[in-house]
Amino acid sequence: MLKPLADRVVLKMTKAEETTKSGIILSEGSKEKPQIAEVIAVGPGGNVDGNEIKMYVEAGDKVVFSKYAGTEIKYEGEDYIIVKQSDILAIAE
Repeated sequence: MLKPLADRVVLKMTKAEETTKSGIILSEGSKEKPQIAEVIAVGPGGNVDGNEIKMYVEAGDKVVFSKYAGTEIKYEGEDYIIVKQSDILAIAE
């Protein structure tokens, strides 16, 4: 299990759309990186770089994050991205 530190959040990537709404099948290269992911684990927050950080997301939340944010990793065969909480733009309800 990945356990993030400080203000980091582990997100599980959603699958990219394989077809368009009109039914066109997309090649691997033309699939856009998804920007919605599920929160898997949340760091404790606390004092980060001299600022008190409160964590606003929790495991299980669906979130929208910045397109080029974070570090993508593959862990136990699954794709994840680790971002700072400030890279999360919204919680999708």
